[in-house]
Amino acid sequence: MQIANRVADIPASSTFEIDTLASKLLSEGKPILKFGIGAPDFPTPEHISEAAIKAIREHKDFYTPAGGLPALREAIVTKFKRENKIDYKVEEVYANCGAKHSLYNICQILLNPGDEAIIPAPTWETHFQQVKLAEATPVFAKLPADLKLTAAIVEPLITEKTRFIMINSPSNPTGAVMDPAEIEKMVKLAIKHHIYLVSDECYEHLLYDGAVHLSPASLSEEAKAHTITVNAVSKTYAMTGWRIGYVGAPVEVIKAMNALQGHSTSNPSNPAQFAAIAALTGPQDCVQTMQKAFDERRKFVIQAWNGIPEITCEDTKGAFYAFPKVSAYYKGEIKNSYDFTMYLLHEANVAVVPGSAFLADDYIRFSYASSLEDIKEGMRRIKEALGKI
Repeated sequence: MQIANRVADIPASSTFEIDTLASKLLSEGKPILKFGIGAPDFPTPEHISEAAIKAIREHKDFYTPAGGLPALREAIVTKFKRENKIDYKVEEVYANCGAKHSLYNICQILLNPGDEAIIPAPTWETHFQQVKLAEATPVFAKLPADLKLTAAIVEPLITEKTRFIMINSPSNPTGAVMDPAEIEKMVKLAIKHHIYLVSDECYEHLLYDGAVHLSPASLSEEAKAHTITVNAVSKTYAMTGWRIGYVGAPVEVIKAMNALQGHSTSNPSNPAQFAAIAALTGPQDCVQTMQKAFDERRKFVIQAWNGIPEITCEDTKGAFYAFPKVSAYYKGEIKNSYDFTMYLLHEANVAVVPGSAFLADDYIRFSYASSLEDIKEGMRRIKEALGKI
């Protein structure tokens, strides 16, 4: 049997591939420390879990509308207005099985074969792989040394085939936060060229040192009409396994995504939707608690990477990733970021993700969504292992 070309050409997720290998080594007794997968190490806050338990006990386990319970969509509308200053109506939002699902649906409804989507590079690998799955072409906007996307980089890449520009701030994998002035310029580009701006805002609350998040759809009604806002409860509320994402967009976009979803996954998990309602409408102090812990870890990690000879690591202001440039250690049998990652895995018992997964082979991604104790031990092992090269 032959696999369809659009799938046969898509590799497995590098993040999950490394995590699976690390887990296998752990099961064999190796003292592996994992800094690869982007998942907060905190438990889901108790009031959120209790909402799901209550829903299960009340037998709320039936199908819901494909785009989510009315109460969840109302909660999403309230959240967008409260936190992002965007006045979406209920018919302009919907829920699904995680931000990755949102991005997949967006690519499927906006892209035809031969179309183009502009993607920053480095970028999360799913951003461009899903463009390929839609049989369209990702056009990469190469980022400068500070890893920040600007309108000046993007504009020369826009053609008559461009359907949307992807932005992700704070960024996975770099941790960079776009300047608000650049967000405004990006909106002007989208309006000028009659294309969409797809804004992946999943790390919006993980900001440090006074960095500011700006949702492009909040700037004006015209900006809102040209923006598709993607978010999820995964990172903000330590709910990665609950699989609830949500979107705000013009009505015609939401209708198309809802129709597609009705013939693919249908609704996200019913009890998980009640958990998401509790997350979006309940106490928010848990968010600040996690943000403070991530900030403490960030400060240590950035300093530790920059303390290793010949390695530089930008002091980025968002998400929970460090993105050190490690290519000075590409020598002998270590020829690229994958070899470097495998060296750390087997020599230091530390799992990270190769930069090649994010179109940046000179780098690796280090997630500091782990305990500070594990991070300190992991960085000690890495420094010791690199001293042997």
